[in-house]
Amino acid sequence: MKKVSISFTLNGDEVTAEVPPSWTLLKTLREYFELTGAKEGCGAGECGACTVIIDGEAVNSCIYPIPEVEGKSVTTIEGIAGKDGTLHPLQKAFIENNGVQCGFCTSGMIMSAKSLLDRNPAPTRDEIRKSIAGNLCRCTGYVQIVESIEKAAEMIKGAK
Repeated sequence: MKKVSISFTLNGDEVTAEVPPSWTLLKTLREYFELTGAKEGCGAGECGACTVIIDGEAVNSCIYPIPEVEGKSVTTIEGIAGKDGTLHPLQKAFIENNGVQCGFCTSGMIMSAKSLLDRNPAPTRDEIRKSIAGNLCRCTGYVQIVESIEKAAEMIKGAK
């Protein structure tokens, strides 16, 4: 089977993957790098469970062709905690505010929210809702998720 060599930055580290050119970024993350935080829900870019950040933008990794990752910077849920294991404020806020139910959508929600907070550290509730509009949760009414993102924004602001 033909493979391509793709080099990119993954969670701050320069990496190279030798994978079939038909693979998606999600398949590469899960099967080649064994990073299972991004989930495959729909496989069609509709549910957001696979959300990662590429060059600052939240994207659905299940439909992102692996050859397009060449030279880019990819951040997954595994890459947002501190090197010492300290949770990112979004992770802390989701835990403290019950933004996690079954957990399947959580990494995608957090990554979409991180992309927003990196660009806009003080979003309105409507901006938060818009940023997670591509992420489906079947357990909650989204209230605790939105509140968790608001809390994380406060935590980040207080840390600066």
